[in-house]
Amino acid sequence: MKIVFYFLLLLCPFSHFAQQSIDLFTLSGRYALPQDYNPKLANKATETGMLLNAKLPVVFSKKTIWYNNFTYTYAGVQNQLDLAPTLMNPIKLNAFILQTGLVQRIDDKNAFQLLFVPRFMTDFVAPTAKSWQFGAIGLFEHKYSEKLTLRYGAIYNQELGGPLLVPLVDINWQINAKWSIVGLFPIYLKANYHINEKLTVGFSHFGLITSYYLTDPNYLGDYMERTSIDLTLFCRRKLVGNLFIEGRVGMALSRAYEQYHADQKVDFRISIIKIGDNRGAPLNPVFNDGLIANLRLVYNLPLE
Repeated sequence: MKIVFYFLLLLCPFSHFAQQSIDLFTLSGRYALPQDYNPKLANKATETGMLLNAKLPVVFSKKTIWYNNFTYTYAGVQNQLDLAPTLMNPIKLNAFILQTGLVQRIDDKNAFQLLFVPRFMTDFVAPTAKSWQFGAIGLFEHKYSEKLTLRYGAIYNQELGGPLLVPLVDINWQINAKWSIVGLFPIYLKANYHINEKLTVGFSHFGLITSYYLTDPNYLGDYMERTSIDLTLFCRRKLVGNLFIEGRVGMALSRAYEQYHADQKVDFRISIIKIGDNRGAPLNPVFNDGLIANLRLVYNLPLE
């Protein structure tokens, strides 16, 4: 229990549930209502997905740990269209993402973290070393008060469509006994209203760009780039012990699954700002934004 206590002292700003707890394990499923293609085709696209996340620390001292965060995601799109064999259809994408590195507390108010972020992004047809991508996260933390801690930094990843740099602000703000805001903006953010110790409702934002190396012989070397900004309302309820169930309903905005040839790249991107994008239109048809639903099971460990 002492190891767990040290871990929580260091990582409480990672919490998705105010400052009093941390989500150690998450399993979730995603479903999107069928949407028309743009321009309209004979059939609609149905998006599904899943996520598995687990956090595991290696504790060296009260101030130093080696942090490990593993995430697996699946994203898929089904339809009944008869597309050209050079286009991926149906779409089935798998991501294995590890965040691993040093979290160091300097004093009572300041800390920093440097994380190495390897990714294996694949269609699982014929996995290859070209499916690997590498990136890093750097954040500096300052505790402004007992209720507000902020981290500032950036994440870099060598996406298949070109290098991507995203400035980050990690927020952990316990506004009062009922309201809190936590998240690593602009990737994710949650505004929580704590009705009681068993029930929390609020608003969630999640937005991310990911790219996957395709290995089917018909389009070997192409890549699929997925983007989506999910804006949802959520309700989270305690089931038993530290186990919670959370439902989310909302909209997927700016959602796209876009297939490109390997040589179609963006020179550089800073968040959503593209510098030197000469890729032109994607090879495959794209579909509209729409309603999404997400159900997740969470093991949440209290700080106290």
